[in-house]
Amino acid sequence: MRSTQRANRFSLFMVKPISLVLAAFFLCLLPVMAGAQESEAADSFVALSGGKIWYQIKGQGEPIVLIPGGPGSSHCVFVPWFDNLAVDFKVIYFDALGRGKSSRAKNKEEYSLQRDVDDLEGLRKALALTKWSVLGHSYGGVVAQAYALKYPDSVAKLILVDTLYDAEMWQANDDNFNYEFKNQFPERWDKLMAIRSQGHKSSSPEHIKAYDIPLGLMFFYDASNASKLRQDMSNPLDFNWDVYYQICGDDADFEIGGEIAKFDFKKDLNNLRMPVLIIAGRYDRVSIPWYAVKYKDYVPQAEFVMLEKSGHFPFVEEHIKFIELVSRFLAGTK
Repeated sequence: MRSTQRANRFSLFMVKPISLVLAAFFLCLLPVMAGAQESEAADSFVALSGGKIWYQIKGQGEPIVLIPGGPGSSHCVFVPWFDNLAVDFKVIYFDALGRGKSSRAKNKEEYSLQRDVDDLEGLRKALALTKWSVLGHSYGGVVAQAYALKYPDSVAKLILVDTLYDAEMWQANDDNFNYEFKNQFPERWDKLMAIRSQGHKSSSPEHIKAYDIPLGLMFFYDASNASKLRQDMSNPLDFNWDVYYQICGDDADFEIGGEIAKFDFKKDLNNLRMPVLIIAGRYDRVSIPWYAVKYKDYVPQAEFVMLEKSGHFPFVEEHIKFIELVSRFLAGTK
């Protein structure tokens, strides 16, 4: 993409203090402006073997695809936060099978990590892209790692955001989540335990309703930032619980199962040859920093950045810093 435009944009941070303030103010407004223009980008679909996969493209330049987490989340979690990247890059939002605006599987057993990986490659081919950069957040980072390991020639650059590298780290997420829940909300915890004593597992409607933890407690450095996230876990277009429990196991809130109980990338990550950027949030209680910093050992060739005022969603809490970091990495500048 247009390197001159990139240089001009980032030079704003090198001039007088008043310019710095104005630049920060402008960048803060961009998500709002971009959100207002969201309807201008056309919805498109790619027909793959399991059904129609929804995608939307914004901007021009080198392509980057964004993989939501969950598993079960749609592209909504990224909007409008990544629209800023469309100034310099071709940003590709999409919903994997069973999520958001994409088709639902006829049988929930069709939902799998491997299916998500292969459908991502199917989308790349359908868009006639030789390579693209790949950004995965949370579970989306698990898909991104599996994809980069299976299809390395398709990945220009890899960005992993608050994600996980093996089943042990995912189980630690569960254990920490429940520790915080029990200690901060003992009344809700007691109700949950009563439901579990009746034989209900995580995937039952009763359990899902009782496992009600404020997003601010677990996912954010500043709990008030939770209101900025465009994701309604009760809305099927935002989150599909069938996908989550099929891939993670029917009691995934307490003991992981399914494919998630088996994955382990630690021994293979040092074989990645594309540039890799790993971003973690200091106050992430899901992708726990005690585990996250070990990425430095497993992917020594990667650039690792800990954002000090973020939880699980650094693109929300430290938006300007996050976008600048990602943009500079994609542009190949320091």
